Amino acid sequence: MKRLSPLLLMLILFVSFAFYSCDNSSNRLNDEMNINERLDQYTSVKLTTDISQLSDSQKKVLGLLIEAAKPTTDIFWSEAYGDKSELMDMIDDPEAQKLAAINYGPWDRLQDNKPFIKGVGAKPKGANFYPVDMDKEEFENWDNPEKDDLYTLIRRDSSGNLKAIPYHEAFAQQNKIIVKKLHKAAEITANEALANYLNLRAEALLNDEYKESDIAWLKMKNNKLGIIIGPIETYEDALFGYKAAHEGVVLVKDKEWSQQLDKFRSVLPELQKGLPVPQKYKEETPGSSGDFNVYDVVYYAGSANTGGKTIAINLPNNPDIRTNVGTRRLELKNVMRDKYDKILIPISELLIVPEQQQHITFDAFFSNTLFHEIAHGLGIGHTITGKGTVREALKDHYSALEEGKADVLDLYMIHELRKQDMITEGNIEDNFVTFVASIFRSIRFGTADAHGVANLIRFNYYLEKGAVQYNEEADAFQVNFDKIGEASQSLSHDILIMQGDGNYDAVDSFVDEYGTVGPKLQDALDKVHDADIPTDITFEQGKEVLGLK
Repeated sequence: MKRLSPLLLMLILFVSFAFYSCDNSSNRLNDEMNINERLDQYTSVKLTTDISQLSDSQKKVLGLLIEAAKPTTDIFWSEAYGDKSELMDMIDDPEAQKLAAINYGPWDRLQDNKPFIKGVGAKPKGANFYPVDMDKEEFENWDNPEKDDLYTLIRRDSSGNLKAIPYHEAFAQQNKIIVKKLHKAAEITANEALANYLNLRAEALLNDEYKESDIAWLKMKNNKLGIIIGPIETYEDALFGYKAAHEGVVLVKDKEWSQQLDKFRSVLPELQKGLPVPQKYKEETPGSSGDFNVYDVVYYAGSANTGGKTIAINLPNNPDIRTNVGTRRLELKNVMRDKYDKILIPISELLIVPEQQQHITFDAFFSNTLFHEIAHGLGIGHTITGKGTVREALKDHYSALEEGKADVLDLYMIHELRKQDMITEGNIEDNFVTFVASIFRSIRFGTADAHGVANLIRFNYYLEKGAVQYNEEADAFQVNFDKIGEASQSLSHDILIMQGDGNYDAVDSFVDEYGTVGPKLQDALDKVHDADIPTDITFEQGKEVLGLK
């Protein structure tokens, strides 16, 4: 593609600004759904934990970790939209400002990123990681080894050429604050592993070299407090899936629940061997030095605090570290319980046949979520066709397919572990029905969300295979226990093959085929909407909510 002249570039940027901007008037609000209806998609919960179990020094460290996480919100605003203050100055409705703050921009993340401000165009697929006037062809023809680096912003220089700006330069001001807080927390904490991680993470924010701190994060075994901070997930980059977005999540470990999960760490290699694919698609041996932990979340910031909030975490994402060292799986128990009580149970009462509602339990919801995260460590991270990592080969489809893989493999794992009596709570029917009920919960995140797409694909696949059936008399759905295991295995096979082959076109066709909302599903989603069941949660959070000074 020919380079743009400076004059033409200025014209394009002016038009783009006009297209994506809104004026200072409440009549600019998009009335397809009014602002209050959009805000009602969320229910507010308090992020708390029992801080009486913490020492005075631990409380100080916890406060510093929250302060360190806060600036990731400003960074993510820049990555997702641009200038937050500029947008807020253009909106004079306080409720619309509140909605913009929840969404980090003027696009409703729970409604497929549709704009809720009139005159605002579609959200750029590349968010604000790339110039709005850049297309895929120009990017792919650009000869720059840093262009697909996780930790660079793509901008234009004064001549209109593309250039890569390292995150540590682009976000130097915010990183300065974060680094200071992390170093201070490292000085105070008595936990050496936590101190080592905090210092290494601070260093990584200054040079964009995260591998050493990722490994240090894996080595933390006995830390009561924890934080996930920095550029982590690539969901926000819907153009290529290359760019990692900033987040901060502050955690307090539940040691009693965590100890119950440690027994599962050793089974990963055997589960990998049993995957329903040819040997070449499971040659990688998952690392088993990681561990499983249960936490209360006390603070979400940045990309973690938008759209459908995560209830579990599996990190690091680096495929080499995952294979050679392992991962840590974090179950976020307090937020999981909030979503189960306030969202999953009400949906189940509407959409699952009465005789199967007894199978919906929190234990099953917890274990399904746990093994979803464990399943991210199964399969392979590198294609067998020489196309690089699976992430690189599948680009913008990577996240949705990876979430879909983890979803169906969690049922495979649970079935296998029940046969070994490693899971004894409830029964497999509980896992199946709770799993299907959770599909309806996650589909509501919309097709702009990787988890929403993954659940939509799986619902349509199950419906096609007869694993999920619509009961006309009950006007609800039911699980066919005779078919759901087979359908899950079949879907697992297909996804693992597509990942291993790195076949972008096959995945694109697969998403097109199964990623649509049919009439029966739409009726079900309308029923949930009419019942005023929230789609997700927002938080009352911070030091004051916890009672910290």
